[in-house]
Amino acid sequence: MPHMSVRPETASAQQTNQKFTSYGDLGFSRFIRMAFARHTGLGPEDYEKPVVGICDTTSDINRCHTHFGPIIEAIKRGILMEGGIPLGFPTISLGEVFTSPTTMLYRNLAAMDTEEMIRAQPLDGVVLLGGCDKTTPAQLMGAASADVPAIQFTGGPMANGEYEGRTLGACSDCRYFWQEYRAGEVTEEELDAINKSLAPTAGHCMVMGSASTMAVVSEALGMMLPGAAAIPATDNRRLEAAQQTGRLIVRLVQSGTRPSDIMTRRAFENAIRLLMAVGGSTNAVIHLVAIAGRLGIELPLALFDELGKSTPLVANLRPAGKYQMEEFFRAGGAPAVMQEISDLLHLEEPTVTGHTLGENIKDAGVPPAYRDIIRSAREPLHRDGGIAVLRGNLAPGGAVIKSKAASPSLMKHRGRAVVFSGIEDLQERIDDPELDVEADDVLVLKNAGPVGAPGMPEAGLLPIPKKLLERGVRDMVRISDCRMSGTASGTIVLHVAPEAAIGGPLVLVQTGDEIEMDVETRRLQLLVDEKELARRKKSWQPPPKVERGYTRLYQEHVLQANEGCDFDFLRRV
Repeated sequence: MPHMSVRPETASAQQTNQKFTSYGDLGFSRFIRMAFARHTGLGPEDYEKPVVGICDTTSDINRCHTHFGPIIEAIKRGILMEGGIPLGFPTISLGEVFTSPTTMLYRNLAAMDTEEMIRAQPLDGVVLLGGCDKTTPAQLMGAASADVPAIQFTGGPMANGEYEGRTLGACSDCRYFWQEYRAGEVTEEELDAINKSLAPTAGHCMVMGSASTMAVVSEALGMMLPGAAAIPATDNRRLEAAQQTGRLIVRLVQSGTRPSDIMTRRAFENAIRLLMAVGGSTNAVIHLVAIAGRLGIELPLALFDELGKSTPLVANLRPAGKYQMEEFFRAGGAPAVMQEISDLLHLEEPTVTGHTLGENIKDAGVPPAYRDIIRSAREPLHRDGGIAVLRGNLAPGGAVIKSKAASPSLMKHRGRAVVFSGIEDLQERIDDPELDVEADDVLVLKNAGPVGAPGMPEAGLLPIPKKLLERGVRDMVRISDCRMSGTASGTIVLHVAPEAAIGGPLVLVQTGDEIEMDVETRRLQLLVDEKELARRKKSWQPPPKVERGYTRLYQEHVLQANEGCDFDFLRRV
């Protein structure tokens, strides 16, 4: 092999710009790095090429990411084809159903891990490889703060499940059949057979839940290869897209294009439009606000409501519609939806492809056979988007409802509050035969928000009391300061801000109070005299916080839902 000098004065310009371990002697830092790097087979000349990290959230615990090995290899091939050097590295892996108490508690930790590893390591660019709910937003948050050339990629949605001729979707059907089991309509034997088919392949949930939503809006942000979000995890075209992503990241490095160049205010408006057009998860509201905050961009809830009112819902996808991601992919995926609403988008925005959003989607369309999956903007499922923002004395900072996945008959409702003081209280009393509750009551859960839970878990889909299920009741108005899985449906008011645990009005609600909700006028009102509320507030004491560790840090620094639930010291705004 030819001799390669590693003396400081002959180090390449690219090496000079890279961050080195601090020993108080830069020349020694370069020398020792190359000595250790030679173990990988790489020499000094290799480090003159674009060095691209592959941020990998794989773990043996996280079943959504079990298929990442071939995807990583495909990304590496693409990087090598384009003349770069691929280097994989791990970060925290968050799998929703394997994390206690909730992955949302650790989203910010994963974002910090991502940001710091991008900053600390000698990388010119990075491919962000995630999948399950909180991994994609965490990676985008970290990449936005590090602001090194980056592309988002995901593992893709599972293939459809099937039970006795019925298509199953995780986890919309997880919730549906569990409720029917509690109602006595499904036997244990049937439930077990269904359970075996709910999550049949590798990949994240195959309905338009949080994971699918965040992948789709990544395309609208310009951070993902067009069409990549909907490719099933088991489809060989996902490997093709992974390889293309590897090629694209090298070109991004060479052009110097950073996340802050792509994720502009107008790009976030595009993402909100697409969120509404696909009937996406309410969780995306929190995540988009958090990602934007890392870039110094304010996304008030009023903007979501404003854009939602003028954006048609065209994707007929569960839980707000009929189909799942497998069918959505065949119908054209996110590019086809964006083409349908293109007159509402900022088409001139840049993307990771090097082309504008408009150029990316110019040839997109819906094959006639799949027109029921992605409707025309002229004949949509609904004239407005899938999420509405409510305000009133119960939620002065705002609350959200996935109105198109709710019962139309409950969109304007007045009822008596039945209050649960926390998640444990809910679990203990909801099926108590002596619980004083009727179908037209309003179930209220408090102290389940970012600080109160802590971590704002997906407990917003309060169970229908068993005695009402047995009478045939399948939906009620439910209000809380926590979240709901994007795979779920029902008349659920979420993200009430400020939350109960920091003294928000929700903490003052008592069983027997009247609550009025009107989605059309965007009102959420507690019908209790202000003097009485003031009297109740005097006796309120904040709940104790966790004593130590990351959770204590979280409780002391987490922002409210309308601010993205990021840490106050990580936002630029």
